Amino acid sequence: MRRLFPTTLGIFSFLLPATQMTHIFVYGTLKKGQPNHYRMLDSTKGNAKFLGCARTVEKYPLVIADKHNIPFLLNVPGEGQRVQGEIYSVDDPMLKFLDWFESCPQMYQRTQVLLEVEEWVGEGEGTPQVGGTTDAFVYSTTTYKPEWLQYPTFESYDAYGDHGLQYVTREDRGSD
Repeated sequence: MRRLFPTTLGIFSFLLPATQMTHIFVYGTLKKGQPNHYRMLDSTKGNAKFLGCARTVEKYPLVIADKHNIPFLLNVPGEGQRVQGEIYSVDDPMLKFLDWFESCPQMYQRTQVLLEVEEWVGEGEGTPQVGGTTDAFVYSTTTYKPEWLQYPTFESYDAYGDHGLQYVTREDRGSD
């Protein structure tokens, strides 16, 4: 079958709605080198683009909790440590996937956080200066057990760290 119209939109691309991109700050198993980072790279779930590294301006308790040794950022500003992580720009399908993956809003809630930029490689995404601030959404929780506030806090999460708390992947958790 012969096409009568070009396969690209060319000069008419301005007629398409812009894809909404959202900045997400990840601090746990979704970071590079961690057990769930591959999910950020799964283009069947949407698109995620690494923008840089940052740390929270305020202190937050980052704890390892639950029988699966999951990293939780407790939404208690002013407590804990300034948490290090990575900023990604994600499209709507990836954001919807991340909301599902993070059991939002039951387990985690997606809230905005102010970050101090430590490295920025993103292009076309605005260019905050190293040492400057930017904001992003983060998956933190207000639905935690009170004793979690007594747990050791971490500045940077590493599933393979010397804390001795082995992270249990979703695939290894069974039916609970």
